[in-house]
Amino acid sequence: MNAMQDVFTDLAAEAADLDRAVAGLDAAGWATPTPAPGWTVAHQIAHLGFVAHLAWTAAAEPRAFGRMAAAAKDDFEGAVNAALKDYLAGGPDQTLARWRTEQAAATKTLAEVPAGEVVPWLVNPLPPSILAAAGMMELFGHGQDVYDALGIDRIPTDRIGHLAFFGTRTRDFGYLAHGLTPPAEEFRFELTAPSGLVWNFGPDDAAERVTGPAWDFCLLVSRRRHHADLALSATGAEAARWLGIAQAYRGPAGEGRRAGQFVGD
Repeated sequence: MNAMQDVFTDLAAEAADLDRAVAGLDAAGWATPTPAPGWTVAHQIAHLGFVAHLAWTAAAEPRAFGRMAAAAKDDFEGAVNAALKDYLAGGPDQTLARWRTEQAAATKTLAEVPAGEVVPWLVNPLPPSILAAAGMMELFGHGQDVYDALGIDRIPTDRIGHLAFFGTRTRDFGYLAHGLTPPAEEFRFELTAPSGLVWNFGPDDAAERVTGPAWDFCLLVSRRRHHADLALSATGAEAARWLGIAQAYRGPAGEGRRAGQFVGD
């Protein structure tokens, strides 16, 4: 794909945009429901704080991360919910302050991992740049919930290239989440960046292809829009099926978003 800024710079910029969106909220603003059932704006920021803390721990204190991962192995969702309560306990000001601190620390520490080294993660060790791309997915998806809740229109940027790459790399997660066997053949992805650049992933001669705006692709793999509402095209039956199950994260797919839910907003 075409060159872009390093993922750590873009991760910090993405966080700064979201910070500006929530920094001036009053108590009612923090309590605004988001499209994720049962989650307010405060829940979204609390979750991002916890995820950033996990990433920092993985990079800075891998043994401690191993203990955390082992403790949550049998009930990861329960561990996430417990962390949410902790991050919400001090009220919105503390939730925001903790996220800011955790996000900045995670980004800085991942960027400082020596070249060629990997950091532990929930399933397999990852290069720090890939873990930062996963962090971009978290910021993009949960940030979109916040922007939708507050009625803010995002300005698309080419920072999403890292998520576009990550979404193609994690193509099989959607199959696994639905108990399906991923196909052996690779897909070709041809995605148009907000700037007009075209990012290509996968073999040139692949029969199964997905094409369209990279922004829509990121909304798809973060499950923040229904595929029927996006300007993505599939060539091949398998690629068409994938549009309905795509996700860039492991685990249950969740409810996702309904077709037409945001049309006309």
